[in-house]
Amino acid sequence: LVEDRRFPLVTLRLGFQAGSKFDPKELPGLAEATAALLTEGTQTRSARQIAEEAASIGGTLSGYASADSLLLAGNALSENLPRLLDLAADVTLNAAFAGDEIKIYQNRRTQELLAERSEPDFWADEKLAAVVFGEHPYSRIHPTPDSIGKLNHDMLASFRDRLLAPNNAVLVLLGSLPGREETLKLIQDRFGKWERRDVPPAPSVPFPKPARSLTLVDRPRSVQADIRVGQLAVDRASPDYFPLVVTNAILGVGASSRMFTNIREKQGFAYDAHSTLQARRQAGLFAAVTQVRNEVLEPALESVQAELDRLAREPVGAQELADVKNYLSGSFVLGLETQGGLANQLSMVKLMGLPNDYLESYTTRIRSVEPPEIRTVAGKYMNRGTAGIVVVGDAAQIGKALEKLGKPSVMKAE
Repeated sequence: LVEDRRFPLVTLRLGFQAGSKFDPKELPGLAEATAALLTEGTQTRSARQIAEEAASIGGTLSGYASADSLLLAGNALSENLPRLLDLAADVTLNAAFAGDEIKIYQNRRTQELLAERSEPDFWADEKLAAVVFGEHPYSRIHPTPDSIGKLNHDMLASFRDRLLAPNNAVLVLLGSLPGREETLKLIQDRFGKWERRDVPPAPSVPFPKPARSLTLVDRPRSVQADIRVGQLAVDRASPDYFPLVVTNAILGVGASSRMFTNIREKQGFAYDAHSTLQARRQAGLFAAVTQVRNEVLEPALESVQAELDRLAREPVGAQELADVKNYLSGSFVLGLETQGGLANQLSMVKLMGLPNDYLESYTTRIRSVEPPEIRTVAGKYMNRGTAGIVVVGDAAQIGKALEKLGKPSVMKAE
């Protein structure tokens, strides 16, 4: 419970260790579908009634799933906190997963997926996840048309009943709340009969050892090549996390980053050039990302790898490091200014198993990163010798250029 009386609002997050890593191998997208359909009807409320009631209390209510967690997110005017909790408890405990709502979801999600699969970045991200995470469920980042079509009431209800348990949950309420005892009573009245149950552990499938690989996803008639250079990185609790956050920002976050200024501004190879770090509960993924014209694939890819090598080889300058630390610290603090931003961060801390002082110590830990740590983590997690390279493009146009780096494995973008 976090008191914030600046506005007459209250924000709710109810999170579970119930993300897509718990999806059966043959049914990717089950967590995503369960989250989306929680608010599409219960035993006593239709989907329309839920939406209208949320609107009538000045708020919203919706469900989302990530790789590690499932999150119910809502907000309302503070005077309507009891009604917001009524809705949250009802959809959590009594979601109906009615056949007509499942059908609507299947039709909508199938159309979205068809649109997503027409984009090269879909194939680049999907293949890189498969290369980096191997057989671990983190490798399955999208549903398939087949898995969406298989969804039914029993599958969704079973996922809910296995994983949405009070002993597997964290509730965050933030805003202009009643007194503590009154707030706790409101929660107890709505969730008090919710029974504990045994919850399955997270999958313990081992991750593959990082190794250099080269993959070409053939997408005929592509006029550019989508590039990913990435490898297995850290989980959120790793001591390497903060040095890697800073290193990633130096490399490819924002218009002052090295990838942006070199690959886009100086050499003109690409409109976009950036890097990402996705740190999850069990592992993470680092990736350098760009899209370039077919004719400059070879020098552009060499430039990306040269920037990775440079981070491991040369100390970062004092001014560049100070600027990045200021940017990261400022962005983090700004992200906590809204109720939704702070509630999301508090939920993340609990769901990732991080210490209670994580948010308070974040900027201090960012500012404590020094150049030797940057060189160390760059050598471990941004090493061209152990990176997976994925390129999506027209094999007839870019195949020979890519073969200069080695013999790629080739797959089709279907």
